[in-house]
Amino acid sequence: MINRLLVYLVKHIDRYLMGLVAALLIMGLITLFSASGESVERVTGQIINICAALTVMWIAANVPLHYLSRIALPLYIVGLVLLVGVAVAGEVVNGARRWLNLGFTRIQPSELMKIAVPLLLAWYFDRYEAILKPRNFVFGAVLVIVPVLLIARQPDLGTALLVTAAGFYVLFLAGLSWKILVGVGMLGGASLPFLWSMLHDYQRQRVLTLLDPSQDPLGAGYHTIQSTIALGSGGFFGKGWLNGTQAHLDFLPERTTDFIFAVYSEEFGMVGNMVLMVLFLLVIGRGLVIAANAPTLFTRLLAGAITLTFFTYAFVNMGMVSGILPVVGVPLPLISYGGTSLVTILFGIGLLMSIHTHRRLVQT
Repeated sequence: MINRLLVYLVKHIDRYLMGLVAALLIMGLITLFSASGESVERVTGQIINICAALTVMWIAANVPLHYLSRIALPLYIVGLVLLVGVAVAGEVVNGARRWLNLGFTRIQPSELMKIAVPLLLAWYFDRYEAILKPRNFVFGAVLVIVPVLLIARQPDLGTALLVTAAGFYVLFLAGLSWKILVGVGMLGGASLPFLWSMLHDYQRQRVLTLLDPSQDPLGAGYHTIQSTIALGSGGFFGKGWLNGTQAHLDFLPERTTDFIFAVYSEEFGMVGNMVLMVLFLLVIGRGLVIAANAPTLFTRLLAGAITLTFFTYAFVNMGMVSGILPVVGVPLPLISYGGTSLVTILFGIGLLMSIHTHRRLVQT
């Protein structure tokens, strides 16, 4: 009886992907313990977050593929309604209106759109697979732009960037012409002055700080300067676990969330970074293999978008901490402290597992 229960529980879990995820989660807990000043309470809180996120992952992995396509449109509509609710009656925290209080809990609807947007676009392009025309891509772009504008208005540049990336990946994988991409790129370049005027003051400052962090070393440039010091001081082998000075002497801000990669780099050095990057690349590679073997256009687009969005998470965070990208508030996937983003990421991993383990049922 117990054996049957165990077989049922892991039936739709991809063991290879699960092993990689487990390794990253363990590395995250080890780094968090140091980054939080050896706070058992903080680590315990993250373990609770992990348990909740793994439950969501398991549920997603067991959802049949035809149900995924059915929930695409309702999930997108619910996400849009919640975003409008945030704009009208959302809670303001640290100058940003991103949270919606439901009475019994508080949610961040923008996180939902990281999954809802690629899910809807994959369903849409699968529906019109045989008759795809340029207007389908224009409509798909509109489906991306609407929630992105609502999220950017909060303001939440990091999440807006990730939702844009998720939507773009579906459009690209669905066959968006390179000519259109070049045209949009040229149009985007020409509209930079207008876009610059639309940015908030703190967002402009982040871009200027990227070019020269030393112009405001105790203000806008402080995060970048301290994180690059931490990366560089780690050397080849690192200073050792719990021995990072930038974190433990309180020089490094946001060290358990957005800048936890700096803590990891200082303590485990270049060797540790190579191990971390290999694990990330293996997750991305596994996701791309699942996408390549997916049975339908819907599942190929969805798996590809989820995998490439995971890549964007890691690339943007590491680039931000290394000083080659502006600080936009994107966590390091499966490593940074936090519940909402962890649930979103593992929900996406669960969808990958569902696509992989249900593909034979679709083919037969």
